[in-house]
Amino acid sequence: MTDREEPPLGEEDDRSYRPRWLRAAPFLGRAPALTRRQWRILGLVAIVNLFDQYDLGLFGLALKQIQAELLIPEEQLGELGAIVRLGALPAFFFGVIADRLGRRRVLLFTVVAYTALTGATAFAQDATTFVILQFLARTFAVAEVMLAYVVITEELDPENRGWGIGALAALGACGHGLALSLFALVDVFPMGWRFLYLVGLIPLSIVAWLRRSLPETQEFKERKNTGPSESTLSAAFRPILSLARMYPQRLLAVGAVIFLLNFAENAAGFFGPKYLQEVHGWLPWHYSILGLFGGFVGIFGGTFAGRLSDRLGRRPIAIGFLLAHTVFVVIFYNAFGWGLAIFWIGMIFSGMAAGVVLGTFGNELFPTSYRSTASGARVVIATLGGVLGLLTESALFLILGSHWEAISLLALTAFIAPLIVFAFFPETSGRELDEISPELD
Repeated sequence: MTDREEPPLGEEDDRSYRPRWLRAAPFLGRAPALTRRQWRILGLVAIVNLFDQYDLGLFGLALKQIQAELLIPEEQLGELGAIVRLGALPAFFFGVIADRLGRRRVLLFTVVAYTALTGATAFAQDATTFVILQFLARTFAVAEVMLAYVVITEELDPENRGWGIGALAALGACGHGLALSLFALVDVFPMGWRFLYLVGLIPLSIVAWLRRSLPETQEFKERKNTGPSESTLSAAFRPILSLARMYPQRLLAVGAVIFLLNFAENAAGFFGPKYLQEVHGWLPWHYSILGLFGGFVGIFGGTFAGRLSDRLGRRPIAIGFLLAHTVFVVIFYNAFGWGLAIFWIGMIFSGMAAGVVLGTFGNELFPTSYRSTASGARVVIATLGGVLGLLTESALFLILGSHWEAISLLALTAFIAPLIVFAFFPETSGRELDEISPELD
């Protein structure tokens, strides 16, 4: 969308405007006074993020059904899950590209790519084809999520940034709710789990609308206009090298927390539906009801934590929810009866809350020129942590003979993460991005 196609400046700055879709999202709480432009960007990014989260959630939800049809041995589940998660690694390069070409163009490309690959997954005839398609789909889906959070960070005011990240996470979680709703009928659909992947083609129908309506972020345009000119080769490598050179301590601290959380708790999310179906005898529609009603409560954690961190500070809120999430994971995999639902809701609520605050931290702690690159670096670290966690879970399964004991043991290592936040993370709430992370070079 070009500048001349955008509404007049006065209309863009109107803070009395409220979008109609806000009425359907009570979990966002009391919304701040955003400008018309900010609401438009949040809504557009949220739409693609919703279907992105839908796609990312399908593998775990339909794991039992996919395993049965594609004849995947039990001992290979963790390994295949790890391979699919490795698809997030190439997403790093889209962060680098977005720091050179802009957020908008790269974001639109990732939407088309992950949607097409998700639809193609519906026709996979064996485990190898399925894993290859899902590996590639995850690359573009993770890149889209990464850039979506960068866009919201750069577009919202400092006092509303935490709420905005929380709102995007909560709206994206509705995509998982859509997956849960359809999963309840997985045994009814003529194509079974394959039909769920065909639904992922829907975003292709809104790409043209996005292309006309989604603007480039002001933060990036201002930085691009004032940044130094460089050769193509120098421009390609500069974000990667400068990221580690400018703020090495921050990168190490953020990376350590992200690695620990994914190493400790990735398997917990991956095996959740399988755990409830196999150990506690739940049917697919039982889990869907829990996900829809319990998940509706859980997604309040995103906007709640975001707004709370805007008021009370990122550090204390992050520490509190990181501790709570680890406790809920351990209890959930050792509980029974009615307590399962309560602890699952607590796990979702605290996990979303902690993720929102850490996501806000991660985008605030690095300058505009390298913000997408930093997001890509976090994706790489998270992926490696998650993959190593799943591989470790598979090794522990061979020793303990139980996925659930292995997951509980792994989760204990996450207690180190809040200590790192306390010791090394600066407070960023309410501060301008240039103040938090100035361009040192």
